[in-house]
Amino acid sequence: MSGLLNNIGRNGLTSKSGFNLIFQRGAAQITSIHAIPYIRTPTSTINHSVEQSNLRKRLLGRPGVLGIKRGMISWFTEEGKHFAATVIEIDACEVVGHKTKETHGYFSVIMGHIDKLKNFDTRILPMFQNAGVTPKQQIREFRVRDEKGLIPLGAEIKADYFAVGQFVDVKGVSKGKGFQGVMKRHGFKGLGASHGVSRAHRSAGGMGGNQTPGRVLPGKKMPGRMGGKNATVFNNEVLFVDAEAGILVVKGQIPGPNKSFVKVADAVKAYGRSVNDLVREAAN
Repeated sequence: MSGLLNNIGRNGLTSKSGFNLIFQRGAAQITSIHAIPYIRTPTSTINHSVEQSNLRKRLLGRPGVLGIKRGMISWFTEEGKHFAATVIEIDACEVVGHKTKETHGYFSVIMGHIDKLKNFDTRILPMFQNAGVTPKQQIREFRVRDEKGLIPLGAEIKADYFAVGQFVDVKGVSKGKGFQGVMKRHGFKGLGASHGVSRAHRSAGGMGGNQTPGRVLPGKKMPGRMGGKNATVFNNEVLFVDAEAGILVVKGQIPGPNKSFVKVADAVKAYGRSVNDLVREAAN
């Protein structure tokens, strides 16, 4: 023992090789000179937070516009092809406000269209005064990826905001059809139309069963209110643009009746990117 130890310190013994012998719970431990005394643990990331959700969302680099559905037409191409198209009117669509990450946690542009000179909400009148525009009939919000997508206040967006040949997403409220049965609402076949079926030709048939499961399961397709819900049509091609007349023609149908309000934006499936995607692309 005398050949192994040099002296006795306050916290333990020191050997000839330079290692400290620390006594804990009656047992001697050798602490290496290369050992790290402690490691500061970084703050854990909460994936379900608003900040992380904004980084994962697939958003567009610029906002969309507000329009009015004016009806459907027949469109003929130079090759002689014929298909249906929808006419959308862009009327006095202007930027009336912004939302930033510092104040609201994300970036967005508030758009308004159709001038409203009376019976407007006085609570939001300061927003129009700050933007330098007249009060609007419809106000909607478009989220953007970062601050580069914020358009200056008071800027007017016309129909030539979109280019012919690009794809857009159109969102609106579908036509309300009231209370409907399962055949019209869900496309059921219905029951037999011959003898033996008594006044139940358009019914759904068995729903719950006798023993298994003995009840109607949640989410069963049944009669109820049809339509009148938010609906989005993706990847509609732009066929015609007239900035002066405020006309935008897109291929196919869009939700809602004529004279209804719609939102038109770049196709998120084609042009939308998340911040995480851009960071990975820059790293590669």
